[in-house]
Amino acid sequence: MLIDTYGRVATDLRVSLTDRCNLRCTYCMPEEGLQWLAKPDLLTDDEIVRLIRIAVTELGVTEVRFTGGEPLLRPGLVGIVERCAGLDPRPRMSLTTNGIGLERTAQALRDAGLDRVNVSLDTLRPEVFQAMTRRKRHGDVLRGLDAAHTAGLTPVKVNAVLMPGLNDDEAPELLAWAVENGYELRFIEQMPLDAQHGWKRDGMITAGDILASLRTRFTLTAEGEDERGSAPAERWLVDGGPARVGVIASVTRPFCRACDRTRLTADGQVRTCLFAREESDLRGALRSGAPDEEIARLWRLAMWGKKAGSGLDDPSFLQPDRPMSAIGG
Repeated sequence: MLIDTYGRVATDLRVSLTDRCNLRCTYCMPEEGLQWLAKPDLLTDDEIVRLIRIAVTELGVTEVRFTGGEPLLRPGLVGIVERCAGLDPRPRMSLTTNGIGLERTAQALRDAGLDRVNVSLDTLRPEVFQAMTRRKRHGDVLRGLDAAHTAGLTPVKVNAVLMPGLNDDEAPELLAWAVENGYELRFIEQMPLDAQHGWKRDGMITAGDILASLRTRFTLTAEGEDERGSAPAERWLVDGGPARVGVIASVTRPFCRACDRTRLTADGQVRTCLFAREESDLRGALRSGAPDEEIARLWRLAMWGKKAGSGLDDPSFLQPDRPMSAIGG
């Protein structure tokens, strides 16, 4: 069991497979990209599967989410999913992706055992997509979403970040489109995880702003806390249901008290929180020949030291040194 001093138990593992990405989203990284991790620093496929096996069979993890960077850029992704699907007990597995390449890989991922996907799409307007991502790939994302739905990687969830002056007027349009296509839309407040450290609380689009915009067109009925559980998204029924919309308000409505996540970076570091400035090395233990029991002990020790909250409300808050692409979303 991965328990911390506040009694929270981590059962949800987020695994970053690479720090590389084929988009350059303005809220994540600069146009020229970043200095990527060297290949020898990355965990191998075997090392990733071993750590997931330890998490599932020794530490009580029941959910595994593959992230990046962009996880579809990982050459061994399908094989990793297939091997993890063979674990006993079998974890539920999902993938967070920008959708580029999903049209080509959705069915193979489903056949390998992936349960569902989250796809990032911030706008329905190709010109705004290009401005936000610095790439002309809007159509690829839409085709990837359709392929995921067709392959049965459901419920397909769509993650959207609203940015002032770019897409901040699109919330109702995005929700209408998601309902029409059978996707579950989740808005995410912009978080201080950009490589440029340019995030500012003043001027960000808040959960309150998003909900006010949605209510100009839809009737939203809040789900109860019992329905939410440890999920990061607060959810509302849209016009009485069954469609739902979620808002992940990491900045203005933190949900740290119910957090059940543990995070593994692409270079084998345990992170207790997206906003942590400390990491615990498992890669070194793996490569020095440590047995499973020692790796599990190190992982438990790392999670025991998890802080009460993200610290975003503290005036002295400092962004993590590593950006979102290195940490894993």
